[in-house]
Amino acid sequence: IKKQQQDVLGFLEANKIEFEEKDIAANEENRKWMRENVPEDSRPASGNPLPPRLFNDSRYLGDYEAFFEARENNAVYAFLGLTAPPGSKVGVYIFPSKL
Repeated sequence: IKKQQQDVLGFLEANKIEFEEKDIAANEENRKWMRENVPEDSRPASGNPLPPRLFNDSRYLGDYEAFFEARENNAVYAFLGLTAPPGSKVGVYIFPSKL
């Protein structure tokens, strides 16, 4: 999980995409919000969704695998729902677990 989180964060930082990290390990409210806002069809068969999960404001974008696939296909900005150039202020939230 930590390696995936670092991969996402590193990409966003390198491309100057503004984001806000939400810690779900130390903040029960963040954990609850993330779990409630991951769509039913994107949840694991058992247990709770694990980080990293990406959102643009309150719109669920996907998990690490979806991000990785978008990056491999040079479609990250579309995946993130961004129309602005890199460096513009956007509401992208990442819910990592501080392990």
